[in-house]
Amino acid sequence: MSLRIRLSRGGTKKRPFYSIVVTDSHSPRDGRFIEKLGFYNPLLPKDHADRLRLDLEKAQAWLKKGAKASDRVHRFLANAGIVKPLVKNSPQKSQPKKKAQERAAAAAAKAAEASEASAS
Repeated sequence: MSLRIRLSRGGTKKRPFYSIVVTDSHSPRDGRFIEKLGFYNPLLPKDHADRLRLDLEKAQAWLKKGAKASDRVHRFLANAGIVKPLVKNSPQKSQPKKKAQERAAAAAAKAAEASEASAS
């Protein structure tokens, strides 16, 4: 059985409230869970004390038993100092393509020549 520590949504429409639970990875998001570890209320300000409550000892125990945290819960645990932060590999999609890079390099070289010529 693969265990996950993840968020389970509660609350009403447009007023989300999440419970942090340990569950089987095949269970539905809001379905059966093994243990509740805390809660997260995204509507409260970031500096509010009741925005996030998490039992860190229980979370550590479940991680030692092989549970894996979802991305959001992993961020909470990393902020608490229990796990290392995730290092995401930024995609190369946002960079200019090869021809655009060549044009930019040529323009930079031309600008450098122009600045040398005006400086001399």
